[in-house]
Amino acid sequence: MSNHFSADNLTFPGDDARLDLTDLFAFTSPDDPGKTVLIMDCDTFLTRPDFHPDAVYRINIDNDGDAHADAAFSFVFSEPENGTQTATAYYVTGSQARQPEPAGDVLVAATPVGFDATAQSVQAGPSRLFFGVRSDPFFADVEGALHDFRWTGHDTFGDKNVLSIALEAPNDMLGADPMIGVWATISVRRDGSLVQMDRGGNPTINPFITPDGQKAEFNARQPADDVENYLVPWLRLLQENGYPPEEAEAAALQMLPDILRYNRAQPAAYPNGRVLTNDVFSWRWAWLTHGRVGSQGLEPHKDLLAEFPYLGPPHT
Repeated sequence: MSNHFSADNLTFPGDDARLDLTDLFAFTSPDDPGKTVLIMDCDTFLTRPDFHPDAVYRINIDNDGDAHADAAFSFVFSEPENGTQTATAYYVTGSQARQPEPAGDVLVAATPVGFDATAQSVQAGPSRLFFGVRSDPFFADVEGALHDFRWTGHDTFGDKNVLSIALEAPNDMLGADPMIGVWATISVRRDGSLVQMDRGGNPTINPFITPDGQKAEFNARQPADDVENYLVPWLRLLQENGYPPEEAEAAALQMLPDILRYNRAQPAAYPNGRVLTNDVFSWRWAWLTHGRVGSQGLEPHKDLLAEFPYLGPPHT
C-alpha cells in the first residue's frame, strides 16, 4: 500500500480512518506551468464520509532544504450536520509555518465540502481548492505483496474512494527556488492540544517499512529528525534485502528525511514529485529489494480528470 493503514497491524492512527493519511501528490498544473498542484488524501476505503472536525490537515513546504516548514497550508472542518460540512483553509509562511496550530491568511472560510460527483472546486484568490470525496487514484496489488509478491493482477483500490484535499497554488507561494520538499500531516485535538497522528512525504514508507510497535512514534515525529532516528535501522534493512553496504546509505538517504522532493524545473515523476499515474507501489518494492521484485503489472486508473482537481469522481 501507499500510506494507507499506517498504524500498527495495518490499522488506522487513533483507530479513526479520517486520521489516516493515504497519499500525497505534487506536480505542475496542466493548466498553468506557473502553478503547482498539491493533493493529500485520507480515509482508506471511505469508512466515514466526512473530515474529522477536531483535526488539522496540513501540507508543509520546505523551500531551503533544512527539512523544516517554510510555508504551510492548514485545513480545518466543521462538525458534520445532516450530511453537510464546511472547510476553512489557512496559508502561512516563516516561523509560524512550524507551529502546529492553523495560522496566517484565510484563503477560504466555511466553504462546502463535496460528498458526491457534483462537488465543485472553489477559487481562493490566485489559488484553487477542492474538498470532498474522490475516487482513490492509488493502484496496488495488495494481495500479491502480502503473499511473497506473487502478483494476482487485482487492484485493491480500483473501486475505492477517499477524502481529498486538492490545492493549486502559484509557485511563488511555495518559494522562489524551484526545488521544494513537501510532506503532509494530520493532527487531532486532545485535551486542548494538537497531537500529530500521521505524516508522510514519500509513498509506502508506512505501513510496510516501519515495523509494528514503532509506527505511532514515526507518525508523531518530524522529518528534520529522520536521518538521526532512522538511517542506521534502514541501512540494516536495505542490506538484509540485498544492498551492498556501499550502496545502502545512498538508497536510504534518497528517502530520508521522509519528504517528497520536487524540482519544479523538471517534469514531475516519482521520486521527483508525484503524479496520479505513477506506479509507486512497484517503485517502492524494487527500491526496497535492490530490484529483485518486478512490476506488479497494474495500470493507472482510467477515471482521472483532465481538469482540477484531476482526481476521478467518487464511485457510487
